[in-house]
Amino acid sequence: MSEDLKTYLATRAAEVDAALDAFLPQAKEKPATIHKAMRYSIFAGGKRLRPILCLAAAEACGGDPESAMPPACAVEILHTYSLVHDDLPCMDDDDLRRGRPTCHKVYGEGMAVLTGDALLTEAFLIVAQTPAAKRYPAASYVMELALTGGSTKLIGGQVMDLEGEGKKLTKAQLVKIHESKTAALLTTSIRLGAMSANATDKQLEALSVFGRALGLAFQVIDDILDVTASTEVLGKTAGKDLAVEKATYPAILGLEKSRKEAAKLTQQAMDALQPFGKKAQRLREIAEYLLKREY
Repeated sequence: MSEDLKTYLATRAAEVDAALDAFLPQAKEKPATIHKAMRYSIFAGGKRLRPILCLAAAEACGGDPESAMPPACAVEILHTYSLVHDDLPCMDDDDLRRGRPTCHKVYGEGMAVLTGDALLTEAFLIVAQTPAAKRYPAASYVMELALTGGSTKLIGGQVMDLEGEGKKLTKAQLVKIHESKTAALLTTSIRLGAMSANATDKQLEALSVFGRALGLAFQVIDDILDVTASTEVLGKTAGKDLAVEKATYPAILGLEKSRKEAAKLTQQAMDALQPFGKKAQRLREIAEYLLKREY
């Protein structure tokens, strides 16, 4: 990663953290336990990839990143809610997230369920505060986020993921799961940023293609790292997918073909950005960085 990109990512992440701090209820606000648990989960050291993509997409469409900050924070909060629930014993049952004990290990299972519920609700409160653009009224941002978080996308993908454990899935079935989960949320992050910049239909379509390809590539690399990286590097339990016989790209394609698949998808993402020229340079740099990441 270039020093320039490293600085950009760090600066944007700090801006997102400051906005999240302002949007979320303070830890002392009663009932304090739930607000402490929400903040514990949000400020657990995430890379802030989704909100940064949201802001970068706004830039690519000539918009003001400040207008994209509410949806940027909303997608990060929605993402965090999904992780809090995914980590529960009744779901993926994990004790570590981003190198720290998961929410339910610190606050108990009941409070972790409520934390996820509260974060999900908070995401809609925040996204509704996105300034209306000429083509996109406030309701369009809420609908975009709701569709992504609902039973046909994020939750539906988790259902397919759970039901697929211990079964031999095809590549097409695996792609469907991750189109609904990882790729859907990344795509929505990008679309919301573009919408805040009053993107045209053609721009939104191109960025949707970019988001899908980037999201699938991200998941392929995630699956590879679950096999090849240590728990210390990942910040979560390594080898977990194999232990629960979860369908993954390496399990279906093998490691070498999985790496080629990630490279092919990343190229598809790059190709989709051609109409934007230099304005999409940050999105290109982020896509290349994600392909080569080690955690």
